[in-house]
Amino acid sequence: MSGTPHQPGVAYDGSFVPSVQGLRGIAALSVLMDHFYDMPKGGMYDIPDPGFLPPLWPWLQSLINVGGHGVELFFMISGFLIPASLVRHGSLPRFFFDRVLRIMPVFVVLHLALFAIGPIVAYKFFRGIDLTSYLGIFAANLFFVQDALGLPIAQQNAWTLTYEWAFYIWFAATFSMLRIGGRMLAAPLILLGVACLLHWPITAFFCIGMLYSATGFRIRIPGRLGLIAGLACGAAMYASLVLFHPFVALLPGFLLFGMVLAPETGFGRVLSAPALQYVGKISYSLYLVHPFVLFPLQVIGLKLVAVGVDRWLLWGAFISLGLVMSLIASAISYELIEVRLRRLLDGAIRGTLFRRQIEQSV
Repeated sequence: MSGTPHQPGVAYDGSFVPSVQGLRGIAALSVLMDHFYDMPKGGMYDIPDPGFLPPLWPWLQSLINVGGHGVELFFMISGFLIPASLVRHGSLPRFFFDRVLRIMPVFVVLHLALFAIGPIVAYKFFRGIDLTSYLGIFAANLFFVQDALGLPIAQQNAWTLTYEWAFYIWFAATFSMLRIGGRMLAAPLILLGVACLLHWPITAFFCIGMLYSATGFRIRIPGRLGLIAGLACGAAMYASLVLFHPFVALLPGFLLFGMVLAPETGFGRVLSAPALQYVGKISYSLYLVHPFVLFPLQVIGLKLVAVGVDRWLLWGAFISLGLVMSLIASAISYELIEVRLRRLLDGAIRGTLFRRQIEQSV
């Protein structure tokens, strides 16, 4: 995919920004790194103590354990891309149709696989589950309302999709109200957004992307200095999310994303590297698929540590095999589901759906 370079001082036009693709890759790898620490650890994900995580230095534990905050990077990216996507579509039905095609195929395939295999392998909440509970959890997770209903989350990472869908709906509704009736009509939705920020502070990271999408402001620091500045802002953002309030992390996050969006500068050039571009391309599959890949490795690790196999050896194998297998599985998921199945569904549904819409409006 290609596009013209973004012009300074104007709102983002939807053109392809390679460094944003690279940041997607960093975000997915960041979450993967966190699960390399969490999934072998006793007391996490129903794992009995001591698990097979070896004794690590506290500083290394802290460094690895911040990886889960890659989700805030995803939120900034969504906040940046979604406004331009909605404007480009020029239609709420078309916008939401493409959002469904983007989000749902991989999620639904994994959802069906989990609810088919979960009871067989006694995965987490499936142990001793009755049919009513099974159907309730199935439906709640399919429509991303499990948290609101106080039910278990099925897919380990899919909790963030609830935030994503809420943001899509809120932004589309607010944008529509602004166009129809101006600020007075949109004011209740804007206040609702502010209330959500206060209740769920990590949603403020959507605002960083929205601000850059609307203003065209970028932070251009060339060469090695730009790379060092980007890495420093990234480290400060992650550290602030762990040590302080998410609102404290907004400033380094804002500076970081401003450098990401200037692909010709130091940090942006690194993110535009071919390897990160490919990981970014498959990042959505990588984000959702890797827990399914790591789970059987986790089970094997627990069995081997119980018979005396060294934990350092097991953890090293878990990381190396987990990384390779996750990348391979995600590449397959991308090609088969995100590309081929999505294209098939698009061809089968889009024409019929929007032909009817046009006929009804005539």
